[in-house]
Amino acid sequence: MEPVGIFYGSTYGMTAKAAEKIKKAFGRSKVDIINLKDATIEKMDKYKNIIFGTSAWGIGEMQDDWENFIDNLPSLDFSERKLALFGLGDQKEYPESFVDGLGTLYCRLPDKSCVVGKTSTEGYNFYFSLAAKDGKFVGLILDEHSQKDLTDQRIKKWVTQLKKEFV
Repeated sequence: MEPVGIFYGSTYGMTAKAAEKIKKAFGRSKVDIINLKDATIEKMDKYKNIIFGTSAWGIGEMQDDWENFIDNLPSLDFSERKLALFGLGDQKEYPESFVDGLGTLYCRLPDKSCVVGKTSTEGYNFYFSLAAKDGKFVGLILDEHSQKDLTDQRIKKWVTQLKKEFV
């Protein structure tokens, strides 16, 4: 498997901690973690396998670093890459906009055909989510507020899936 670049935006550190857990779940695979504040298209261009991570902010908005970076994504050629997404949200507090930050990030991607790592919506309790498409989430969904006890298990299962879907 080619090296993996995890690019995340994190305001209070929860997304950064999730990125660290994802890296650890990859085991001996080469995985680099890059805070979006330090990211450039040139840094992303070094990876065939990329993971983007974000939290939802406010009522369904992307995390600020993604808001500032998202317009740069059309400069990245996605045709030879695999892209996975993970998002954090709170399904109890925001059931009507659960992980919408990730859904917005997905919607703004210039090429969705390279997205891998979709996961089931089963086990979550929400009314609506921009991150849910055709009965699945567009990536890994973590709820550190009401389902923190499921985080490690969800990450392990998702990384196992990604090891098969990445090049």
